Amino acid sequence: MIICRKKPVMSAVVLLIAASLSSVLSAQAAEQPLNVIVVLVDDLGWMDLSCQGSDFYRTPNIDKLASAGMRFTDGYAACAVCSPTRAALMTGRYPARLGITDWIRAEFQLNARQWPNVRDAPGFHDGGKALITPVNNMLLPRSEITLAELVKPLGYRSAFIGKWHLGGKGHLPTDQGFDLNYGGWDYGQPPSYFDPYTLGQRLPQGIPTLAPRKPGEYLTDREGDEAVGFIRANKDRPFLLYLSHYAVHTPIQGKKDLVAKYEALRDKKGQDDPVYAAMVHSVDDAMGRLLETLDELKLTERTLIIFTGDNGGLDRQGRPTENAPLRSGKGYAYEGGIRVPWIVRWPGVTRPGSVSKEPISSIDLLPTVAAALGTRPPVDRPIDGIDLRPAFDGRFLPDRALYWHFPHYRHGPGHDPYSIIREGDWKLIKFYDPQKIELFNLAEDLGEQNDLTTSQPGRARALESKLSEHLKTVGARLPHTPSNAGSG
Repeated sequence: MIICRKKPVMSAVVLLIAASLSSVLSAQAAEQPLNVIVVLVDDLGWMDLSCQGSDFYRTPNIDKLASAGMRFTDGYAACAVCSPTRAALMTGRYPARLGITDWIRAEFQLNARQWPNVRDAPGFHDGGKALITPVNNMLLPRSEITLAELVKPLGYRSAFIGKWHLGGKGHLPTDQGFDLNYGGWDYGQPPSYFDPYTLGQRLPQGIPTLAPRKPGEYLTDREGDEAVGFIRANKDRPFLLYLSHYAVHTPIQGKKDLVAKYEALRDKKGQDDPVYAAMVHSVDDAMGRLLETLDELKLTERTLIIFTGDNGGLDRQGRPTENAPLRSGKGYAYEGGIRVPWIVRWPGVTRPGSVSKEPISSIDLLPTVAAALGTRPPVDRPIDGIDLRPAFDGRFLPDRALYWHFPHYRHGPGHDPYSIIREGDWKLIKFYDPQKIELFNLAEDLGEQNDLTTSQPGRARALESKLSEHLKTVGARLPHTPSNAGSG
């Protein structure tokens, strides 16, 4: 069943039934607290799942999740790179509010920590760039209220497993409300996917918060094992599990038997990297173990699962995946960089096998979980996301625009820095070097090939004005020319 944006008039009877159902579900939740599992996959492309349309990757367990819940076709990451999205998922706030608009450098990258975030940093070579770009915050402030801190007063036991990338010592998951941390560090990628997870003399310590236990064990398998162990240990109390896979980020490494399987399946067109396919397969295996464990422990009916990615798939020269029909990939302003899989399964609430075209974003996770658990997001600060529950049972979300802000150089002039607004089917990208705007109608041009700026000048001006107002409201830091130092 596909739920579209055309808004019908609901009868009083339908509304009464919906209200009654909501009351019943609330009563059930009061008797048996809802468990929450968030599964975040690093660099997962929009087309990297069978249920999303891939003919090469095999993801039967994630497909099973989708068939039992709701899949969002227009789900987004809050940024085209990882750390800003992770901050948004944790807080319900736009990355620009947090000053985290690029990926955070790890401690071992300290001497390059400002690159490529600010042109005039000591020793930084600007490469002839025209603009000075703002400094990126290097950690999620302790003053922010995370998802784990939100549920702790409700009696929830929480665990973080996998990639954190929101700060190092003093700013790790256990410093931000989580009771347990398996693997969360300041790394943006693992030194290796194989136990002991080291990288020669550069990173001989491996992952400091995940002790080696079985030489050669695959990291995604280990993450799945820790997740299952946590569920079993907390089956009799409400829990929050945040399974944040390091996969499918580089280094591209897969288990030999799975690589061989996909080597035999490849047809050298579109998605055809057998090692990357093996990594996707291992993520799916971990999902399978989660679902089996929930079934075995009879926890399925009272466990909310949210599955998504932190940015688009790595699709450029030397790419491991292909995001077509979306344009481009990770880091870029086009749909391939920001549109990601989104699947939600909440038994008794999400309709099995349903598909929604409602545009949603990473900022919506925290307020949705808060509402599902009968609490509220923090009231002492702006929360940008909204409660997605109306979409789960076929209703429509409030009309709103979604925004992105990446004030940094990554791919060179003409591609970034940039800011984005999507409102309805319309998407406008504002590039800062050189200054230009591009306007697309995503309903008619998903691949963003037809720039309508010239034919729709009024719409373009209106969207650009709304984008500028948003950037002011959230205090976004803007790139600027050397002579205009006060604007950054």
